[in-house]
Amino acid sequence: MATQYEVEHGIKSNDNAPRRRRQIDMSTFNSHLHNLAPDNDTEHHNPHATPSPVDHAALLRLVQDQLSTLATTSPSDANRNLLASLFDILESDIASPPEQIQGVSQSYLDSLERVPRKSLKEDESCPICAERYLDDPYALVVELPCHHSHRYDLECVGPWLLSKGTCPLCRKDLAKKKEVVVENREEEDDEDDMDGMYA
Repeated sequence: MATQYEVEHGIKSNDNAPRRRRQIDMSTFNSHLHNLAPDNDTEHHNPHATPSPVDHAALLRLVQDQLSTLATTSPSDANRNLLASLFDILESDIASPPEQIQGVSQSYLDSLERVPRKSLKEDESCPICAERYLDDPYALVVELPCHHSHRYDLECVGPWLLSKGTCPLCRKDLAKKKEVVVENREEEDDEDDMDGMYA
């Protein structure tokens, strides 16, 4: 199966090449997500054909299963604690499934800033899979807008962002759009016309 980097850069996958030992395989997640939200152009005329909270809970369970698999081979307490906290958040959402997926869009995920390989430090690793970035010849590392140090393998953070929409480390909601501040031009015009010359 091709990695996200190989897909983006048209690289043919070598099935005999050694895979990273803790790499997340989220092909089932991506397939299920596509079934829940196929395209914005698709309209459902049958109310029973729309996804239900149970469908959303199943999607979150797929992410949770991957995190629990990673936790079994966690190399550090910090990584184990992060995975456990993410697992607990998902458990809470599975118990009370949301009416709709709270995550970011695929276009948002595609627009995340890629971190150039040359700017990665030798010992820098993904907080989720705990693999060193430079051990992967095709590392696809993204930096979230919440903080310059919040970097992840795109394959690891992608399912979390698509389903939850928050930074796994600081929990900042990335799905909310920035509020646009609208200036009140009328007040500024009144201040400019202090002497009433134009009234």
